[in-house]
Amino acid sequence: MKERLHQIRREATTLIEEAEDEESLESLRIKYLGRKGELTTILKGVGTLPPEERPQVGKLANQFKKEIEEAIKAKKKALLGTRPLRKEGWVDLTLPGRNLPLGRLHPITQVMREIIECFTKMGFSVATGPEIELDFFNFEALNIPPEHPARDMQDTFYISKETLLRTHTSPIQIRTMTGARPPLRIIAPGKVYRCDSDVTHTPMFHQVEGLLVDRGVSFAQLKGILTAFAQAIFHRDTRLRFRPSFFPFTEPSAEVDIECVICKGAGCRVCSDTGWIEVLGCGLVHPQVFRNVGYDTEEFSGFAFGLGVERITMLKYGINDLRLFFENDIRFLGQF
Repeated sequence: MKERLHQIRREATTLIEEAEDEESLESLRIKYLGRKGELTTILKGVGTLPPEERPQVGKLANQFKKEIEEAIKAKKKALLGTRPLRKEGWVDLTLPGRNLPLGRLHPITQVMREIIECFTKMGFSVATGPEIELDFFNFEALNIPPEHPARDMQDTFYISKETLLRTHTSPIQIRTMTGARPPLRIIAPGKVYRCDSDVTHTPMFHQVEGLLVDRGVSFAQLKGILTAFAQAIFHRDTRLRFRPSFFPFTEPSAEVDIECVICKGAGCRVCSDTGWIEVLGCGLVHPQVFRNVGYDTEEFSGFAFGLGVERITMLKYGINDLRLFFENDIRFLGQF
């Protein structure tokens, strides 16, 4: 039996080496290793051998089976490496090329980049900061002490008593001012978090806030910059109006409306028949905020503004449902 096993190995090894194609190789595999193959038959008959021969014959048969399997595997790899490209059923070089589908940037990302480009062209630099923020930077340094009612408006996600998910990107302005002296001209884009979720609000959204600090900064300069921004994002003939408002960190404060992009000021459902749509808040930096970061309020003044990227995107593209931004429907995203 041992001699027969050696004979099968020599014969199989020679034939495998001489095989010219995968079909011949498969025939040899079936001949020796198939269900009724020569080596398989011997393995099945080990139990009929005398007890003293079974261990040696079984060990030898399994060893040769493994060697034949490895030889077939190596030969198949060699045949694949020499397979002609024009072989029938393999590659047809006459077929036209196939274009891979290109991905697209999310509309929020597109508008965020457009907003950043608009302000960087006006001399602003981009500043960043942590999304997990300290209460001091998110509230206290911005003139919002613990008992201030404005904290109720923020719907904050608290991690601990002193840490939270930032509710706006204004903390970046505080961090920048504590580490640098005027003149400053920065924008702070990023994700912010508030415990609010409905048709018009999501727990996570995007903001871009801006800060300019220098000597002799006026509200007129703020109006000029925001007018240039709105006309660059929407249309060069876009009209703006500034309405008095209140924010703890600016004084005076204002909310900025643009002429309704749907009805062009005539009045419609989107603008509640007013002809105007609110887009951002702004104002001159409150003196207390400057004192909190060690700036001389007699020497320096500045202005700040903040806008929601989702809102700008919805107005720019006429999107009526905020949830579309987060559903990742390729039919929706493919339009941008």
